[in-house]
Amino acid sequence: MLLSVKEPERTVDCVHETDLVVVGGSCTGVFAAVRAARLGARVAIIDKQNCFGGMATAGAVNIWHSLHDTEGQRPIIGGLTLEMVERLKKRDAVQDCSTVSAAFRMNTEELKIDLDEWVLGHGIVPFLNTYYCAPVLEDGRLTAVIVENKNGRKAIRARQFVDASGDGDLARDLGLPFELGPGLQPPTLCAKIFGLDALGDFDWQVAVQEHGHEFGLEKDWGWGSAIPGLPGMKLRADTHVFNTDASDAEQLTRAEIEGRRQVRAIMDVIRAYGPSDKRIALADLAAALGVRESRRFRMRYRLTGDDVLFGRPFDDAIANGSYRVDIHHADGPGVTFRYLDGTESVIRERGRSGEKGRWRDPLPEDPTFYQIPLRCLLQDRVANLALAGRMLDADPTAYSAARVMVNLNQTGEAAGVACALAIRNGGDVAASDAQAVRATLAEGGSIML
Repeated sequence: MLLSVKEPERTVDCVHETDLVVVGGSCTGVFAAVRAARLGARVAIIDKQNCFGGMATAGAVNIWHSLHDTEGQRPIIGGLTLEMVERLKKRDAVQDCSTVSAAFRMNTEELKIDLDEWVLGHGIVPFLNTYYCAPVLEDGRLTAVIVENKNGRKAIRARQFVDASGDGDLARDLGLPFELGPGLQPPTLCAKIFGLDALGDFDWQVAVQEHGHEFGLEKDWGWGSAIPGLPGMKLRADTHVFNTDASDAEQLTRAEIEGRRQVRAIMDVIRAYGPSDKRIALADLAAALGVRESRRFRMRYRLTGDDVLFGRPFDDAIANGSYRVDIHHADGPGVTFRYLDGTESVIRERGRSGEKGRWRDPLPEDPTFYQIPLRCLLQDRVANLALAGRMLDADPTAYSAARVMVNLNQTGEAAGVACALAIRNGGDVAASDAQAVRATLAEGGSIML
């Protein structure tokens, strides 16, 4: 039987006071902070990792999807995502693949440094290697967050807050309602592997499919990407850690370890069955598990699968997207892709072609993009809190399209703008004027349709 431990009551020093605190330093969080800072807000940002960028850096996911509609003709995404792509181009750290599914391949090590420069260059106060711990409420109002780092337990006070933590840790502690499964899309541990292109006629993916069970691998499906500036190196995301709730500490620990084991098992298959005169090497493992789905919070509006797949417009839209619905199966290997033109593809296992079909009959005219409304980020329980990122309010189908980075980056920008306008006007983000937010986003380079 585990005994409880009583923690002594203590007074926590306030280490910083500012206008806006962003909890979570993914690109979504950084973009929220940068947008607010450009509008004159004093901003602090907190992240548990040693770098900014979240899944794009610590998670090693180096793909950003198209900034155009599904026909590749109409620009639908601009703002800070486009700015960052242009910055990376100056160092040959991004490749334009000109496809909807994988438009940009990045060198995410360069992205880390660019995000550092953005944070510092905008006067944003960074707290890396810092864990958010708890909210502070005074007379029912969020006034500070408690954090812990090498300097101990401290408080950071602010007027407005953005939860960009991915799992919605701050929102959870504030009692905001959320959904959590069942059927969460399983996470993946990414790896950088050298030498796969030099294996000649040996099809390593077929070998993994045929012999993976000998090394403790389940049947599975995955993808990969080249890395700019690193010929011979590939980013690979080949396995899933099934039955994982990454918002649970014990399950997350198990999944991180299992993900690394799976990568080694793939390497061992290639070593055992591949050509003996060819060398492959495991160059890097992601510092963080690639979490696809955990808590999704109930906001003022829930984005639906029909909203996405039929391209329904919103008068308070703050983000546009064209990435397909991408559902990683929770109960076994495979992925289901649904497209705005009504077609569907289901891939069951690695190395096998997809099962083609339709999820709906043809329309006279297909939509070419979808939208995310501001209402998916705002709620009424805590007036000075906005949410941004993958905890947004969406049903499972809509979520499977909205969750990719080029879409979530825009939610960060919108949350940052909404908070900055609230600070300027002496109000709270919950009372945001959607049209003012849209107009300000457009002034800053975002595309409002």
